[in-house]
Amino acid sequence: MTLTFDRDVLVDTFGATEGAALRVKQAALVVLGIAMLVVLAKIKVPVPGSPVAMNMGTFAVLTIGAAYGPRLGLTTIMGYMILGMIGFDIFQSSTADLNGIDYMMGSTGGYLVGYVIAVAAMGVLARAGWDRSAPKMGFAMLLGNAILYVPGLIWLGMLYGWDKPILEWGLTPFLIGDAVKLALAALILPAAWKLVGRARG
Repeated sequence: MTLTFDRDVLVDTFGATEGAALRVKQAALVVLGIAMLVVLAKIKVPVPGSPVAMNMGTFAVLTIGAAYGPRLGLTTIMGYMILGMIGFDIFQSSTADLNGIDYMMGSTGGYLVGYVIAVAAMGVLARAGWDRSAPKMGFAMLLGNAILYVPGLIWLGMLYGWDKPILEWGLTPFLIGDAVKLALAALILPAAWKLVGRARG
């Protein structure tokens, strides 16, 4: 089976497709995506015994990557990172006193790196058409989530020491919540494609 990576993603199915109007649409989508990341990152649930809280940020990251594609998705996530880096209180546990570079170098720093990589990966898989099938989208979301965790766990180990219970802090408390979020995202994208198909029909 030959994979192609030039299929439409969801944001290609509406609005302008070329010229200045396309640029305006893309700019609006970037702003909307950053707003979505900010709002969902702030919906958090403390996890006892872990320095990292559970939040809906991962859901936003993976969904934006799949819906926007790799290029627009990366533009969006990098815009989010830049705003956070210069001091805006937009990250999961950032505050007026703890933000910017200081926050990004803390316990969630590795997960922020994972956000960027996961957006690109989800965008590529969406360009291959994986976002149109619930089973494929479920596997893509699982892969994207794994990509999030790898740099996150490595950073926790480097920050606190490998003698600490890194997996208990940064992985196992979140697995059930992540499974729910992944299932939700895996259903939403293919369902959206079905609606697009009906609208075009």
